[in-house]
Amino acid sequence: MKYLSEEELKGFENYEYTCKDTSPLSNYVMHPFWDQAVKLVPRGVAPNVLTMSGFVLTLVNVGLLSYYDFAFYASSDLHPEAPPVPPWVWLVCAVNQFLAHTLDGIDGKHARRTGSSGPLGELFDHGLDSWATLFMPVCLYSVFGRAEMSCNTWRFLLVLCNIHFCFILSHWEKYNTGILYLPWGYDISQMILLGSFVLTYLYSYRLWKFTILGLGAGECLELTLHAGSFFMTIPMCLYNIHRAWQDGRLRQPSVWEAVRPLLSGVVLFVLAVSWAAASPNDVLSHQPRLFYFLLGTLFSNISCRLIISQMTSTRCETLNLAASPRGTRCGRLPVVSG
Repeated sequence: MKYLSEEELKGFENYEYTCKDTSPLSNYVMHPFWDQAVKLVPRGVAPNVLTMSGFVLTLVNVGLLSYYDFAFYASSDLHPEAPPVPPWVWLVCAVNQFLAHTLDGIDGKHARRTGSSGPLGELFDHGLDSWATLFMPVCLYSVFGRAEMSCNTWRFLLVLCNIHFCFILSHWEKYNTGILYLPWGYDISQMILLGSFVLTYLYSYRLWKFTILGLGAGECLELTLHAGSFFMTIPMCLYNIHRAWQDGRLRQPSVWEAVRPLLSGVVLFVLAVSWAAASPNDVLSHQPRLFYFLLGTLFSNISCRLIISQMTSTRCETLNLAASPRGTRCGRLPVVSG
């Protein structure tokens, strides 16, 4: 079975990358830095090597924190059976996070600099980004933990669904408008992640054991993320689509055709929450990390199919097999029983 149809392959041949980045942090801080950093990369290095290297550094962070804090209890004083994550791990995570963010920022610049940019490179980059929306939040969760002054595993599941949804919104927006509006929250989230690793290395996880108006540091970050999504990301996405409709630039002929790419993601999130709620063994409490890994991997598959559709100007499938009850059930079998 071919992964890409003939229509999709032809669509890649006619594809042109169009994006808009209005973030002040990105335009006035990150891009000037990346413009200088890319000059350090030898021209003989393939852009995809930079992309993959950054992703591997993220996986190193995931591996370290999975080893030292598998159950997300290491940053809790209420669970002495789980020793704290060694300080050097936080330092390694900080360095890897900085390098991963930098490599993700310069891979496209390096491709244009060497004349090797193309649609498959973009697909590779954004496909890995869709998977990183799982790994980076999970790493940050180890900073605050699942116990006191933070969110429990159920609430973090909702945080993860929120992050996934905001990511797919950007590509759904491009599916409808033809323009990828880069979200302001991306670079901000990378800075928060880097800063959290650095401060935890310097002062330990106990730095985050404080309250503001009765809310712990982790809970404050949780609420900030939800507020940013509901009051910034979603309204701006809908505004851009509405403006494209007013200007006659909307690519889809009907409301159904416009919203159908979101169906698979919504079904996946509903099935994940339903499974966690109905699990007789309380899988989300006993194996949260594996549960999150499964959800994020299935989401990445759905995202990649949407990315392919918007890049090739082809009709997005209504329901991805990964989001079906059978796909979710098959995906969970080798991971955990529950």
